[in-house]
Amino acid sequence: MREIVLDTETTGLDPYDGHRIVEIGGVELDNHVPTGRTYHQYINPRRDMPTEAFEVHGISEEFLADKPVFEAIAQEFVDFVGDALLVIHNASFDMKFLNAELEWAGFKAMPMSQSLDTLAIARKRFPGSPASLDALCRRFGIDNSNRTLHGALLDSEILADVYLELIGGRQPDFALSTSGGGSTSQGQSSWRPGPRPAPLPSRLTAEELDAHKKLIDSLGDDALWKKFAG
Repeated sequence: MREIVLDTETTGLDPYDGHRIVEIGGVELDNHVPTGRTYHQYINPRRDMPTEAFEVHGISEEFLADKPVFEAIAQEFVDFVGDALLVIHNASFDMKFLNAELEWAGFKAMPMSQSLDTLAIARKRFPGSPASLDALCRRFGIDNSNRTLHGALLDSEILADVYLELIGGRQPDFALSTSGGGSTSQGQSSWRPGPRPAPLPSRLTAEELDAHKKLIDSLGDDALWKKFAG
């Protein structure tokens, strides 16, 4: 199963109020294991950078002036994502921006069903507790000391660690199967080996068995081994 843990940075809160994406970051997982493949792109929004947004991510309009516009990177982004599941913290926000940008660039929108919201997972798992990315890092002991400002790729890398903890740790699918081929519902702790269909043949030679018997006899009548000797 291929997943992309994804984050965006924007100029504001709503694309239909004139705001645009300025950075996209993504980390690829294969069966919940990071592959080392990432996606990272700064984007020229062709507009000013509001102070409120700059204070969140520190990306200035001067820095973005020579970066490509979304239309120029749209195909590369779509190709990277493919049909992978997008793992996003507060997915409705990022998906709204991504689909607005894709629409304006002449591309097909991505369905919400292609996304998985880790914010919703965290709120369901820890009701009433803070569910921000920083709060989840504290809960799971994940180092986010480099996160002085929001950044799409850094946040994606941190979110990948958080996501794997939310779904049960770095090997969430590790469970031994029953003889019928299905995975156990309670995981590894509930698995017990069944009896062998036929006993394994003895690997001891006649000489070794005779030597063992003589050793037991030499230990006296109260030797513990005599209780198990047949």
